[in-house]
Amino acid sequence: MKILPALAALSLVIAPVLPAQDSDAAFIKANYTKHIARIAMRDGVKLFTIYYVPKDASPERTYPMVMERTCYSIAPYGETEYPAQLGPNRFMMRDKYIVVYQDVRGRFMSEGKWTNVRPILDAPSDPSQVDEATDTYDTIEWLLKNVPHNNGRVGQWGISYPGFFTTAGILSRHPALKAASPQAPVTDFYFEDFHHNGALTQGYFYTYPVFGYDSPTGPTSQPWFFNKMVQEGLPADYDFQLRLGALKHTTDRYYKDNYFWQELVEHPNYDQHWQERAIAPHLSNVKTAVMTVGGWYDAEDLYGPLKVYKTIEQKNPGIYNTLVMGPFRHGGWAAQNVVHTLHGDIWFGDSLETKFQRDVEAPFFEHFLKGAGDGKTGLPEAYMFDTGKKEWVRFAKWPADHAQWKSLNFEAGGRLAIDAAPDTGSDAFVSDPAKPVPGRCVGPSIEGFTMYQYMSDDQRCFSTRTDVLTYETEPLAEEVTLGGEIRIRLRVATTGTDADFVVKLVDVYPPTEKDHPYMPNRNIHLAGYQQMVRSEVMRARWRDGFDTPRPLVPGEVAEVPFALQDVLHTFKQGHRIMVQVQSSMFPVFDRNPQKFVPNIFTADDKDFIKATQTVYRNSSIQVQVLGAELRP
Repeated sequence: MKILPALAALSLVIAPVLPAQDSDAAFIKANYTKHIARIAMRDGVKLFTIYYVPKDASPERTYPMVMERTCYSIAPYGETEYPAQLGPNRFMMRDKYIVVYQDVRGRFMSEGKWTNVRPILDAPSDPSQVDEATDTYDTIEWLLKNVPHNNGRVGQWGISYPGFFTTAGILSRHPALKAASPQAPVTDFYFEDFHHNGALTQGYFYTYPVFGYDSPTGPTSQPWFFNKMVQEGLPADYDFQLRLGALKHTTDRYYKDNYFWQELVEHPNYDQHWQERAIAPHLSNVKTAVMTVGGWYDAEDLYGPLKVYKTIEQKNPGIYNTLVMGPFRHGGWAAQNVVHTLHGDIWFGDSLETKFQRDVEAPFFEHFLKGAGDGKTGLPEAYMFDTGKKEWVRFAKWPADHAQWKSLNFEAGGRLAIDAAPDTGSDAFVSDPAKPVPGRCVGPSIEGFTMYQYMSDDQRCFSTRTDVLTYETEPLAEEVTLGGEIRIRLRVATTGTDADFVVKLVDVYPPTEKDHPYMPNRNIHLAGYQQMVRSEVMRARWRDGFDTPRPLVPGEVAEVPFALQDVLHTFKQGHRIMVQVQSSMFPVFDRNPQKFVPNIFTADDKDFIKATQTVYRNSSIQVQVLGAELRP
């Protein structure tokens, strides 16, 4: 058993722990004055707000405001207590902005009723109709009128759930909101965070108390949910979760009274409940300059930044809309004092976090909040990190217009070919829910509170399993850069009536690969390393639509279409491209019983059965490729 440190657990939901230098804390106290306000919204609910004003602000020296709205507490709450960091990064803190923090409605010190990913109202018609966009609008109105020496310009930023509130802020369409940066924004809980393509992200097992209980005493500065947090199961997450059995036992043992968990149980399909909480369909008529930020190895919200950027781009031609994707875990780009930027075993360079904050994030806000604001920032529309070459690449848009579609083809003997004629054969494996494929070769999938490392992990232990199909190319004669989207259409059959299919894209290093100087585990070596580049799960019951589950017919061929999230990765000369196909990835995702039941959350233990899965080699894996002559 491992006791979860409560405060650390909460910080991990938000982003990586961000150590600040002592000099930063001293600078804040010396240069900022703290103010507290309870700002009334249009329906009378008051939201607790703290804002820090530069001490040298005056009628002659005005400052713009940058704001974060969060459900994770804006502590410290005391009038004389100051945080160790202000604003998105220390560069902006030292350049000085009026920095605003707000507890969203129903959380911590704010009044009102909390609703997870509160649905957006496109045209609220009376004061009783409120959402996160109206709350943002009302907050900005109050700040402009009541915070002295502001210059009339506002920016908003936030990571993860605060990223959702930033996207909602864009939809406030307040004319003073000049710049917004949704970072790893929660965008649709059915396709990220708690689900992937509808499959439950079981790796979120420990998070539900944070979102599924209200404070019993109303507004509070204390995290009321700590006594509801599960205090067992780590680091032996695979064994612990497997012994829990069917998900109904999780309900009965831990979360029977958790209203957010009950929402998942009661809405297993992509019904109105989830559809009305998806924020991307509302992203039209955008007036704000937007810089969306994400991490290629974000195990929580990789879907969000790509979806937000692409939707704004499609629905709002001509506005300032940019995308930044780096080699980071969830929120990793906001970390401070990082010397060597690693994810898991892979080293991507030095101080990439600092360079992003100094050279990308700070200039974006400076231009629109202090500068000309004409969009001539000098930053590219898409600033994307190639995780194979380990370098930044500038694009005029994403995906690039010049990306070419190619196919990866399964062949007999575990061979993988590029743009080859379809093979007419098939391969099969037995999937046993009693012995699911683990999420990681080494260490737990759930690390402290949620998942971090598995997305770039070594896959060597899986490529020899009998319940994993493995296909790989010969060593590449020249490098191949995958840059853009990945579309899957598996042709499968099963002896069961339901199935999951996980597809992984893997970079196989040559046996001569040398270790880098900063290997975190001296027992792991890069010679022959099989680095996961991208993976995703798809539950076959939703092959015809996520709102219409349908069983498979035993022995009948079915097409299962889905997508892997985008990549920018160069497979170097001498490396191999590998694809793995399996039917479980536990406890990252919940197990499929492989017997169709209306709701897997209420399935019995006896519903879980072995099944033989057949994958036909004329399945389609379409990738976007940037050849050497196509890279910008």
